[in-house]
Parts: sequence; C-alpha cells; structure tokens
Amino acid sequence: MIEELGIRDLGVIAEATLPLGAGFTAVTGETGAGKTMVVTALGLLLGSRADAGSVRAGAKQAWVEGRWLVSEDGVVAERVAETGGEVEAGELLLGRSVSAEGRSRAVVGGRSAPVGVLSELGDELVVVHGQADQQRLRSAVAQREALDRFAGPALQAVLDEYSAAFTAWRADAAELAHLRADHESRIREADELRTALDEVEAADPQPGEDLELAERADRLSNLEELRLAAAQARALISSEDVIDDVPDAVAHVDGARRQLERVAEHDAALLPISEMLASAGFLLADAAAELSGYLGGLDADGARELEIVQDRRALLGGLVRRHGGFDEVLRFRNVGGLRLVELDSDDDRIEGLDASVTALEAEVDRLAARLTELRTDAAGRLATAVSSELAALAMPDAQLTVVIEPTTEVTAHGRDAVSILLRPHPGAEARPVSRGASGGELSRVMLAIEVVIAGSDPVPTFVFDEVDAGVGGAAAIEIGRRLARLAERSQVIVVTHLAQVAAFATNHLSVVKGTDGRVTSSSVRQLAGGDREAEMARLLSGLADSESGLAHARELLEIAAQRAA
Repeated sequence: MIEELGIRDLGVIAEATLPLGAGFTAVTGETGAGKTMVVTALGLLLGSRADAGSVRAGAKQAWVEGRWLVSEDGVVAERVAETGGEVEAGELLLGRSVSAEGRSRAVVGGRSAPVGVLSELGDELVVVHGQADQQRLRSAVAQREALDRFAGPALQAVLDEYSAAFTAWRADAAELAHLRADHESRIREADELRTALDEVEAADPQPGEDLELAERADRLSNLEELRLAAAQARALISSEDVIDDVPDAVAHVDGARRQLERVAEHDAALLPISEMLASAGFLLADAAAELSGYLGGLDADGARELEIVQDRRALLGGLVRRHGGFDEVLRFRNVGGLRLVELDSDDDRIEGLDASVTALEAEVDRLAARLTELRTDAAGRLATAVSSELAALAMPDAQLTVVIEPTTEVTAHGRDAVSILLRPHPGAEARPVSRGASGGELSRVMLAIEVVIAGSDPVPTFVFDEVDAGVGGAAAIEIGRRLARLAERSQVIVVTHLAQVAAFATNHLSVVKGTDGRVTSSSVRQLAGGDREAEMARLLSGLADSESGLAHARELLEIAAQRAA
C-alpha cells in the first residue's frame, strides 16, 4: 500500500504531497489542473517510460517519491535487498527523477537502481487501469489473463507445471529436429575430425616442443663455429701450449699474484689484492675445466641429429599451417576430441531425445487438458459473478459469457482461446466485448471483473484513471459503490470527474490550479467538511458556492455513506 506520494515539477504541479493510505482515495480537479499527473507520477515510480516533456516548464528536472508500506519478509523486500536497498520498519521509499534532457534515475530503498527494478516491484505492488487498459480488455490475451487470475492458485500451480513441461518439450523437439536435419553433415564432420585427430595423435606434439626444437636446430646448425670458439677460449684461459709466445690468462694472473706476494711484507695493503688474484686464478681454472667439458659433450654426429630435428620440425610445421598455430594444434587435440565424442554419440542422443519428446508431449497434453478443465469451471463462475456485478452497475439485463475454445496448436499458455462475450440486453446477440461494447460499458465490465477477481487474487493497490468514462447518473453511483467495496480489500486510488464516484471516497484530494498571471501551477489539497462539499458542488454544477449545488452535494454524500455501509 502506498502511504504517501510526493511530486515536484511534474507537468503543471510545482510541488505537492498526496496523503493516501488505506481505503478509497478520490482525486478530482478542474480540467487542465493536472489530475492525470498523479497517475503519471505513479507510473514513473512503477518503471514507465520517462518523458522529458513531462518536466515542468523552466525546471531542470521532475522528481516523484512514494512511501510504501510492505511486508519485511515478502518478495518485494527480498527484491529490494538484492539491489542493495533497505525496507526500514515496513516502509519502502521509491524515487524517480526525469531531467529536462530526458535522463532518468531511479532510487529503491535509498540506493540507486536500474529503472527495470521499479517495473518488477510495480508488478507486485500496483495494478493501474486507464482508458488504454480498458481497450486492452478487448484483446484475447488480456481476457485469458483475467480468467486465469480469477481461477486463482489452483490454476496457477498447474500453469507453472505446464510451462516447465512445455519449455522442455519445445527445447528437446528443436534439438531433435536439428540433429535429424543435420545428420549426414554431422557424419561427414565426424569423419573429417577423426582423420585430423589421428594425424595430431600420431605426431603427439608436446607443450613447448616447438621452441625447444628451434633452439636445438640453431645449436646443431652452428656446431663447428661453437666448437672453434670454445677451443680458442679454453686455450687463451689455460693451455700447456703458448699461443704466439703469449702466456695464457692463468699464467698472467698467477704471475701478478707472485709479484705482489714478493713485496707484500713492505705494505700490508697489497695482501687483499693478492688474495683477489688468487681467487681469480681459481675461477679461470674452473672456466677452463667447464669449456673442456663443453667441448667433450659436443655431438660427434651433429649432422645426423640436425636431420632428425629438422624432420620433426617439418612434421609439426604441417600441423601448424593447417590449424593456425602450435597452441591451436594442442587446443584442437582437446576440443576436437570432445566434439568427436559428441558427434559419435548422435545416435544415442537422438534415441534419448525421441523418448524424451514423446514423454514430454504426453505430459503437455495432460496438463493442457487439466488447464482446459480448470478454465472451463472458472469461466462459468466468473461469468455469473460479473453478470451479477453488471446488474448492480446499471446494466441490469447484461449477461457476460466466457467462452473456452481449442486453439489450432499448443501454446505457452495451453491450448485454450478465451473470449469474453457481452449481451447488453435480452434478445440481443452475445458479441465479443472487443466489438460489441461501448467505452462506458467497457469501463463497467472492467471494474466488475476487477471487483470479482479481487476476491480470489487480491492486489495491494488499484489505480483507476477515468474508470467512469462514458457513464453518469445511477451507473456512476454504482461504480462509486463498487470501488468502495473493492477498497475493503485493497487500496483504491481513482482519478475521476464525477461527484457520484468521489462521494464514496474515504479520502478526497483535489488538484487545484493557480496562476500569477505569467505561470500556471497546481497544488493538491486534502478535502473535508465544507471544502469537500464545495468541491462536490463544483463537480455537480460547475459552481462551488451554489446553494442548490451544495445541498445536492450534501445529499449525495449522505447517500454514499448509507450505501457504502
């Protein structure tokens, strides 16, 4: 239930706070005062499309905020928590801004949230009916949805079960058709894949092998150059032979060390340097030994090994060219193997899907038949109840009929086509409301359906915009009485231009238009006592201070109080 609605710079409304609360709230006002902005504001809070044209002239942005009372452990509070918002002490704050440039922002429970979240919450909080919704009642989909709502939890449980079976059936049937249609091409794909995998498996490439082979090929291709360089380096470092009468490096370092040791007794500072030269000698000797080992380990048959390496690289290179890279070859071995397993299991998969589709189709048929039974039973009860309501809404001879007919194919909602027929008076032909009902009759049919459905599928809040379009007199009084009755179970907010409807409200708000000669703006007042009587007189006669209008207003309020009791 929405407890309070705040509006700022929306349409002609500069700033207004609407106290709502439980029961029946009527919103009235002069033409052009901005009554519909109340419905527009609620629509924004429920996620409807933002329109920059709704921002008040001269304002940077419009802002609406609603304070709802919700259960702290219900689905609404759970969804709010998922967005990071909070429901505090059973109160939920929803906000929406629309800039003059058309940008929109939503706030849910104190946190910014996508506008789509408002739509999700709105489905749980409010049902809005405007003239467009009255026209929607003409559609077969809306008529089926109304019947299903009336049928209640029993039908919804079967419909949920049916939807799951239908979805699984369609998915399995689509996969089965795909497998059968592509069976030959999948066989060819499997054969080609098997040949390619056999080639890769025969080569058995290993991770990093391409880099390792490249390094080995480079080493083997330069074997003689490596041998000559290592031999010369060893000879220069340490050799029994003297090259060009020049002592080797070890001899030079050893000679330098002996020279320092010979005179170190005269200066102790030379001892550390002498020790460094001794260490350098040891390192040079180790390097010479390493080079001797390296020369001893160079392959004697390098040409043969190079040939083997190059053959291996050529084999792997062919795979690389076919698959686009060495890593792709390794990936193909894994992914291709899984794909081959999938393709090779086609026959088993087709057999399993065939059995599944048959079983699911039978389940869909069974549940569809059950839906038809439940809808047929509910159709009779709904027709009787709505016809009774229509009699009280100044359509005493009207007869509503709900017809269930089989569709040509099974759909996501069963195999029932639901149509609502209206016979306005005896002797007339029952015709679909989509063709045979006037705007005023549609308003009353829609209200009668909501009043009846509310008994089995209650909604926290109903909002009606111009539900009394095209009616007046006794019919308008009965619409007001029915709205008051609906308000016994749900919060009801009605934008109306009829005093006969507003008279039944427990909370009367008036949108008042004012101007300073340059700018027109509206505000909202809560009416009681004489102020309410004056507004009722204005609605009745166009004059707020007419004595006869005031007398009529008081009489109407008394009648409404008696009939609502």
